[in-house]
Amino acid sequence: MTLQKKRPLRILVAKVGLDGHDRGAKVIATALRDAGMEVIYTGLRQTPEMVVNAALQEDVDAIGISILSGAHMTVFPKVVQFMKEKQMDDVLLTGGGIIPDDDMKTLNEMGVGKLFPPGTPTSEIATYIAGWVKENRSF
Repeated sequence: MTLQKKRPLRILVAKVGLDGHDRGAKVIATALRDAGMEVIYTGLRQTPEMVVNAALQEDVDAIGISILSGAHMTVFPKVVQFMKEKQMDDVLLTGGGIIPDDDMKTLNEMGVGKLFPPGTPTSEIATYIAGWVKENRSF
């Protein structure tokens, strides 16, 4: 997907909490980079506040959280809360991992963007992020 833009989209990919499985996050980070996006990967064991602060400092267009630990109903609401406190209303919060459909729906209602289960084609994720940013941000 090609977009006319003044700069590459900036995406922060994060692993929050004690979840030490980061292969998927690295695969996504590489795929987004290959799609022409600038990717900042936080590494393991970040707190929601650390993720939001890094996103603010890096002036990102989107935050992607990879979560496999089952803590998604704690992590995402805290990230949403910190984003609201920092007035990051035009930054996409998305992610993926092991998240039951009912929890995905609840998180979407809280303001989290589309969430992707394991096996989602990386091109689908890149297309979603690029489309959301085009619709919701101006730079």
